[in-house]
Amino acid sequence: MDSFFLICSLYLGLLMLLSLYRAIFGPTVLDRLVGVNAVGSKTTVLLLLIGFLYHRVDMFVDISLAYALLNFIAVLAASRYFQKRKGLHDELSEE
Repeated sequence: MDSFFLICSLYLGLLMLLSLYRAIFGPTVLDRLVGVNAVGSKTTVLLLLIGFLYHRVDMFVDISLAYALLNFIAVLAASRYFQKRKGLHDELSEE
Protein backbone atom coordinates (compact mmCIF):
# COMPACT_ATOMS: atom_id res chain seq x y z
CA MET A 1 0.00 0.00 0.00
CA ASP A 2 2.95 2.31 0.61
CA SER A 3 3.98 2.09 -3.03
CA PHE A 4 0.49 3.22 -4.08
CA PHE A 5 0.74 6.31 -1.84
CA LEU A 6 4.22 7.01 -3.15
CA ILE A 7 3.07 6.83 -6.78
CA CYS A 8 0.09 9.08 -5.98
CA SER A 9 2.43 11.56 -4.29
CA LEU A 10 4.76 11.67 -7.29
CA TYR A 11 1.84 12.13 -9.68
CA LEU A 12 0.46 14.92 -7.50
CA GLY A 13 3.88 16.57 -7.47
CA LEU A 14 3.88 16.61 -11.27
CA LEU A 15 0.41 18.15 -11.28
CA MET A 16 1.65 20.78 -8.83
CA LEU A 17 4.36 21.76 -11.29
CA LEU A 18 1.71 22.53 -13.90
CA SER A 19 -0.19 24.72 -11.45
CA LEU A 20 3.06 26.38 -10.41
CA TYR A 21 3.74 27.25 -14.04
CA ARG A 22 0.35 28.97 -14.22
CA ALA A 23 1.05 30.80 -10.95
CA ILE A 24 4.37 32.15 -12.21
CA PHE A 25 3.70 32.82 -15.89
CA GLY A 26 -0.04 33.50 -15.81
CA PRO A 27 -0.99 36.32 -18.15
CA THR A 28 -3.34 37.96 -15.62
CA VAL A 29 -3.43 38.43 -11.88
CA LEU A 30 -6.52 36.25 -11.71
CA ASP A 31 -4.67 33.36 -13.37
CA ARG A 32 -1.87 33.72 -10.86
CA LEU A 33 -4.29 33.69 -7.93
CA VAL A 34 -5.98 30.54 -9.21
CA GLY A 35 -2.59 28.90 -9.74
CA VAL A 36 -1.45 29.71 -6.21
CA ASN A 37 -4.73 28.41 -4.80
CA ALA A 38 -4.40 25.17 -6.78
CA VAL A 39 -0.83 24.66 -5.54
CA GLY A 40 -1.99 25.20 -1.95
CA SER A 41 -4.85 22.74 -2.28
CA LYS A 42 -2.61 20.09 -3.79
CA THR A 43 -0.04 20.67 -1.06
CA THR A 44 -2.72 19.89 1.52
CA VAL A 45 -3.42 16.54 -0.15
CA LEU A 46 0.30 15.88 -0.50
CA LEU A 47 0.75 16.40 3.24
CA LEU A 48 -1.93 13.81 3.89
CA LEU A 49 -0.25 11.35 1.54
CA ILE A 50 3.05 11.91 3.35
CA GLY A 51 1.22 11.14 6.58
CA PHE A 52 0.04 7.85 5.14
CA LEU A 53 3.59 7.02 4.03
CA TYR A 54 5.03 7.66 7.50
CA HIS A 55 2.05 6.00 9.25
CA ARG A 56 1.43 9.20 11.23
CA VAL A 57 -1.79 10.45 9.66
CA ASP A 58 -3.00 12.02 12.92
CA MET A 59 -0.10 14.48 13.01
CA PHE A 60 -0.22 15.33 9.31
CA VAL A 61 -3.98 15.95 9.35
CA ASP A 62 -3.42 18.78 11.81
CA ILE A 63 -0.62 20.23 9.71
CA SER A 64 -2.63 20.00 6.49
CA LEU A 65 -5.70 21.62 8.08
CA ALA A 66 -3.60 24.53 9.30
CA TYR A 67 -1.98 24.88 5.88
CA ALA A 68 -5.34 24.78 4.11
CA LEU A 69 -6.68 27.51 6.39
CA LEU A 70 -3.61 29.68 5.77
CA ASN A 71 -3.91 29.12 2.02
CA PHE A 72 -7.58 30.07 2.04
CA ILE A 73 -7.01 33.25 4.05
CA ALA A 74 -4.03 34.28 1.90
CA VAL A 75 -5.97 33.88 -1.36
CA LEU A 76 -8.92 35.81 0.08
CA ALA A 77 -6.63 38.60 1.25
CA ALA A 78 -4.87 38.81 -2.10
CA SER A 79 -8.12 38.87 -4.06
CA ARG A 80 -9.55 41.58 -1.77
CA TYR A 81 -6.37 43.59 -2.24
CA PHE A 82 -6.52 43.40 -6.01
CA GLN A 83 -10.24 44.14 -6.00
CA LYS A 84 -9.73 47.27 -3.90
CA ARG A 85 -6.80 48.33 -6.06
CA LYS A 86 -8.94 47.75 -9.17
CA GLY A 87 -6.25 45.51 -10.63
CA LEU A 88 -8.64 42.70 -11.53
CA HIS A 89 -11.26 44.98 -13.06
CA ASP A 90 -8.76 46.80 -15.29
CA GLU A 91 -7.32 43.58 -16.70
CA LEU A 92 -10.75 42.15 -17.45
CA SER A 93 -11.90 45.30 -19.28
CA GLU A 94 -8.80 45.34 -21.55
CA GLU A 95 -9.60 41.93 -23.06
